[in-house]
Amino acid sequence: MHFLTGKTKIDFLGRRNIALGFSLLLILLSIASLYTRGLNLGIDFTGGYLIEVGYSQAVELKPVRAALAKSDYTDALVQHFGTSKDILVRIAPREGVNSASISDDVLAILKSNTTEQLEMRRIEFVGPQVGEELREQGGLAMLIALFAIMIYVGLRFQMKSAVGAILALIHDVIITVGVFSVIQMPFDLSVLAAIMAVIGYSLNDTVVVLDRIRETFRTQRKGSAVEILNMSINGTLSRTLMTSFTTLIVLVALFMLGGEVIHGFAFALIVGVFIGTYSSIYVASNSLVLMNVTKQDFLEHAKETEEIDESP
Repeated sequence: MHFLTGKTKIDFLGRRNIALGFSLLLILLSIASLYTRGLNLGIDFTGGYLIEVGYSQAVELKPVRAALAKSDYTDALVQHFGTSKDILVRIAPREGVNSASISDDVLAILKSNTTEQLEMRRIEFVGPQVGEELREQGGLAMLIALFAIMIYVGLRFQMKSAVGAILALIHDVIITVGVFSVIQMPFDLSVLAAIMAVIGYSLNDTVVVLDRIRETFRTQRKGSAVEILNMSINGTLSRTLMTSFTTLIVLVALFMLGGEVIHGFAFALIVGVFIGTYSSIYVASNSLVLMNVTKQDFLEHAKETEEIDESP
């Protein structure tokens, strides 16, 4: 297990054309699915009904979900609210149906499924305009994050590295969102939060690789750009794999045991960790090869940084 000791000599970039083709295929499939099928947007984005119901005793959520699904509320999202005696039911908007009839129908279904006393606490309708605002603000936040990351990496390393990092992040986001489009898993605010977390995770991994690339280019006197990049990736491989493995253990536990409410969140992070690890090894470094990175690029950047630091 040489990868644990950092002594691997895997020719990652010898397969860079295969990796490039694979990444392009995944991106094209993701974009095609987003264009033809779109995302299965959750109530956070589409609007809908929020119904809070109080029970006299603690209630399990699985029977409640099953009862609603049998009565044509398969899209209902059920979760505990505050205590185990209170539940919150979220239902997507329905044409020609008002909130009063929805709440009465849901309450009747829940009453038929238990012998306990139920109490309707509240019923609210969230309009689709709120969901549209959330989509716009979420997309804007993602663009601002990507722009800020590009500035940081450009200053910290050099512009070719910044372009490589941004390409890796865009690659990760498109494919992760594309997976949700392909399998039509609900896409809500928790999934959007997971996408932002994927950006942070992928960036952290990519920066570690770029830092090793910069150091190796400055200290290694012999070897082509591809050889130096391979050396750098192998040098960080143990850290990359161990970080990804330990993160996946937690995420799989969340997905299996965390309940239905955070399934989308955990699943998005699981996909993001896999894609982010892959992009740190192939996409960022492969883009440097395509941009013909040389040792001089890093030396010139180091000289510019020293001049800035020495200036009054």
